[in-house]
Amino acid sequence: MPRFHCSLPLASGADVTLPPMAARHVQVLRLQPGDEVTLFDGHGGEYTATVTRMGRSDVAVQVGAHAATEREAPVAVHLISGMPANERMDWLVEKATELGAASLQPLAAARSVIKLSGERADKRKERWQAIAISACEQCGRNRVPGVHAPVSLSEWLKKPPAEALAADAVRVVLSLREGNRPLRELAAGARSVWILHGPEGVSHRTRKTPPSPPASLRQVLAIACYAPKPPPSHRSPNWFFPDAQ
Repeated sequence: MPRFHCSLPLASGADVTLPPMAARHVQVLRLQPGDEVTLFDGHGGEYTATVTRMGRSDVAVQVGAHAATEREAPVAVHLISGMPANERMDWLVEKATELGAASLQPLAAARSVIKLSGERADKRKERWQAIAISACEQCGRNRVPGVHAPVSLSEWLKKPPAEALAADAVRVVLSLREGNRPLRELAAGARSVWILHGPEGVSHRTRKTPPSPPASLRQVLAIACYAPKPPPSHRSPNWFFPDAQ
């Protein structure tokens, strides 16, 4: 059954005119009155709905039963990601969403090729959020991860979300140096994991060719790239570095 994100309030029995993007998708699929679809608002659960009218530019549906279906990972994984070049950030948002990331914070790291500010940053944030929504439609998630506006690494470290500093949160910086502890081991017993990584490194250190990773990260998230350990001037006492002994 086709799935569509609907940002409007949903309730069983309600007649709803779909938002433009969802309506366009229904039209592209050439659905007809009487066809059923699945709607979700991004905050949990999903609804069945029946197409009642196909206009030239609008689509109306009647909302059916609600199912409290959740497909979230048992541990909330939050990515704080240095923005990679070209279209790789789009790919990162898409795949991180499909694999269960709870949120994504783009970072303007020292070696980021993309430089965003003002209106350009706002437009790119909207684009990434739309990509996350589309990925949820495809992969079956009913909760859309938030994609935040880009900030610098120092700005984020000075004022991280309160949830990142909670006692049951684990904060790590990805590193491929020898002696690293597996991410699965570090995340044992945590309710949330906050993963910091960069596009070409989150520090000013010269990049080195990383050795083979000590543990596969595919069990948690597909990461576009990895970062070396930042120097002490960039560290926060609240962060744990996997390669620290």
